[in-house]
Amino acid sequence: MSDVLAQRLATYLAGKWARGPVEVRNLVRISGGASRETYRFRARPGGPFCDERALILRRDPPASLIETERATEYRAIEAFHRLGLPVPEPVALELSPEPLERPFFIMEEVENCTAGAILSPDPYGEFREKIGRQFFENLGRIARADPAALKLLDFDGATEPRACASHEVARWEKVVETDEVEPQPIVRAAIRWLKSHLPPPAQKISIVHGDYRTGNFLFDAEGDMRAILDWEMAHLGDPLEDLAWAIDPLWANADASRPGGMIPRVEAIAIWEEASGLKADPAALGWWEIFASFKGAAIWISAAREYADGRNIDPINAFSGWYPLAFHNQILAGRLGEMA
Repeated sequence: MSDVLAQRLATYLAGKWARGPVEVRNLVRISGGASRETYRFRARPGGPFCDERALILRRDPPASLIETERATEYRAIEAFHRLGLPVPEPVALELSPEPLERPFFIMEEVENCTAGAILSPDPYGEFREKIGRQFFENLGRIARADPAALKLLDFDGATEPRACASHEVARWEKVVETDEVEPQPIVRAAIRWLKSHLPPPAQKISIVHGDYRTGNFLFDAEGDMRAILDWEMAHLGDPLEDLAWAIDPLWANADASRPGGMIPRVEAIAIWEEASGLKADPAALGWWEIFASFKGAAIWISAAREYADGRNIDPINAFSGWYPLAFHNQILAGRLGEMA
């Protein structure tokens, strides 16, 4: 299968680059993730005297954990790469299934880097302070960016500040309605609470990354953040949504005092505020934190359904429907109990 895929990929790139035959080698699938099939490979365009390029292929799987639009991910990467954030260079987007059987896109591989493990008690070791400052500063830069200037105003999401919260609750409630295979009383209680305690309108409409967290960026041996990954859930909305997701206790191995296993919460929020030019009102952020755990639960419910139905038998889906769902149910129960 990999040989056939490599040949088809070489044919596609030869037509795309129009520089003669392309050699594709070392095509290897990367484990992890459930929304795209991800492969690493090397491509040499135009013969042996051209420079070889290290590339990443992101292809739609037969079934996806969360239905996302690959053009959204590619355009977000393209826009924020132009803006100067640490984002891989985009190479090609193909919406037709003909070249590789399913739609896909290609981007540069950021080499000699690693990602933090979300279940590690200390994913960044000696670099946790340095990485933490970069992490929340870059998140603030995403929040500060103007969707109109980035030409991303057609992204899905709310276009009015007052609609951000209700729009996102409705989006993820629909996921729960579609995919739950057993009663979810805690999640249902969270939905009721979120609807009856909507936060103030967003300070601005921003591009929301949608999955900005430990595990979704790469850093190098010097502790420098080199690539923000997994933009497939990018949308228009309240920038506090991204901040709340980034500081969710799941990514901190339950140590909420150091979001993402990085820097203290107070420092993280202050860095985000300075970089974004916005304020993290405690009450509004608190609402979005409850929303973040609800959204996480909805994703894990969807994962469990995909695995149970055999549409996507990646073991990560079975795991997601077990530990993260139980974790977020516990977080939601505790937070809702505090609000009672």
